[in-house]
Amino acid sequence: MDTKISVTDASVPTNSNVGCPSNGIVSSILSSVPPSVISSSEATLGRHLARRLVQIGVSDVFSVPGDFNLTLLDHLIAEPGLKNIGCCNELNAGYAADGYARSRGVGACVVTFTVGGLSVLNAIAGAYSENLPVICIVGGPNSNDYGTNRILHHTIGLPDFSQEFRCFQTVTCYQAVVNNLEDAHEQIDTAISTALKESKPVYISISCNLPGIPHPTFSREPVPFCLAPKVTNQMGLEAAVEAAAAFLNKAVKPVMVGGPKLRVAKACEAFVELADACGYPVAVMPSAKGLVPECHPRFIGTYWGAVSTAFCAEIVESADSYIFAGPIFNDYSSVGYSLLLKKDKAILVQPERVVIGNGPAFGCILMKDFLKALSKRLKCNTTAYENYHRIYVPEGQPLRSDPKEPLRVNVLFQHIQKMLSSETAVIAETGDSWFNCQKLKLPKGCGYEFQMQYGSIGWSVGATLGYAQAVPNKRVISCIGDGSFQQVTAQDVSTMIRCEQRTIIFLINNGGYTIEVEIHDGPYNVIKNWNYTGLVDAIHNGEGKCWTTKVVCEEDLINAIETATGSKKDCFCFIEVIAHKDDTSKELLEWGSRVSAANSRPPNPQ
Repeated sequence: MDTKISVTDASVPTNSNVGCPSNGIVSSILSSVPPSVISSSEATLGRHLARRLVQIGVSDVFSVPGDFNLTLLDHLIAEPGLKNIGCCNELNAGYAADGYARSRGVGACVVTFTVGGLSVLNAIAGAYSENLPVICIVGGPNSNDYGTNRILHHTIGLPDFSQEFRCFQTVTCYQAVVNNLEDAHEQIDTAISTALKESKPVYISISCNLPGIPHPTFSREPVPFCLAPKVTNQMGLEAAVEAAAAFLNKAVKPVMVGGPKLRVAKACEAFVELADACGYPVAVMPSAKGLVPECHPRFIGTYWGAVSTAFCAEIVESADSYIFAGPIFNDYSSVGYSLLLKKDKAILVQPERVVIGNGPAFGCILMKDFLKALSKRLKCNTTAYENYHRIYVPEGQPLRSDPKEPLRVNVLFQHIQKMLSSETAVIAETGDSWFNCQKLKLPKGCGYEFQMQYGSIGWSVGATLGYAQAVPNKRVISCIGDGSFQQVTAQDVSTMIRCEQRTIIFLINNGGYTIEVEIHDGPYNVIKNWNYTGLVDAIHNGEGKCWTTKVVCEEDLINAIETATGSKKDCFCFIEVIAHKDDTSKELLEWGSRVSAANSRPPNPQ
């Protein structure tokens, strides 16, 4: 039977996988299932869950085994369309599902009760902050143990099994505890559909004795379910567009800035359509890098206050009106609350709400509908872009390195820039890589991801694993600091090698937590130096395709990149870059001082 699951959009993908527009959010799912009679061994809770995951576009599930989820894993991997990716720890499994969801539009991880659930919790919180639909599946206690006042292992020693559930309530949009077969079908379907509708993680706990039991509700292919699309209020849309057009058309030098919620609003194409029509200069907030094509003729870079791309902040902050689409203004994105913006000059467009200046505000309006309608009402105004063009001076090149001179970080990123193409994607770890990667100019089709809102160091290792697994046709380039690499997640390099991924990791070894140094220094920011290439060689252990090298100067770097993109192009490549502990981007120095000032504000008088 043909199965179609529509998810808040009418577009149809060209293949049987999730239909992922450029912003990476699920739009629709189409799969063809040959008519067949499912045997009792397949008509089980575990196989039902597996088929649902495949239907929504998940072909890889990231897991860590534990006694409560082993039978469930048996039934998941029995599904032909689902592959199990065993991770080294639960945190990385969650990060991998996060990275996978950024590319595929949805991801999934499987862990065991409480000890696994509380370990993966941090990654699920990060996915929540980034509006990523991650299905977090936990193998739960035997259904007979509920309500018995028994104390189980993997708990804190109380006869209460709700601790894990209560922890997940704050970082997921729906929680299902499946401890009987009667409503299992409904709970699983509700959880998955809620994740897709809300674009947030969900929690599903499944009792360990249930996955292999047949039930009549699982006796055939899952009945297709349809998610009703959210609809714009047309009267509100017309009023909002009229007010916004009047606001912008009277401006002398308006600009437009894209924010990270363009992704969850599925409004990237609509944003570009507006940019094409209005003639305004186009900038992005740092966490929206990669959501707007940087090849756009009026793209002026990243707006990040005092640490913006050269000449970008001057144009944005001197504008007499600006439209921000999907912004998140926090202490990091505002550089310690130091942005020179005025609310009365701004139109703020959120996924379902528009606020114009100090008012009025319009609700029940989808961002993509608003941007498309507004593009038909704005007068073309290129004044601000012409001002940018007048003041713009091309960026200088790093000073030439002397032979065997210690490698500088700005030289490293000059060479990484040359590696980028439509067949690559960049993952930037929290730290100075945020600022150095922001300055990379992304070719059309080049992916880019980083986690700014949550900013959990170590995220990039797991996210790289998941992202690369989701898009095997792209070569992922990850830039990771040594402090982040040491933070829990390093060991899943093992999984990358086992999955035959072709990722290139640049490990920047500068002896500590550099981003923390620039906010507030202390002896706690210095870490024990590792032989990182030696560690990866030990993890490799002669099994799989892996190549490592250590570089200390530009000549070494050039040779390493030639090898990684040449004879070792089909290998996982790990390049350890030795850098001076004080070699940071100028943006980090500025940003760190401003964030430090924000953090150290004295208490208000009582």
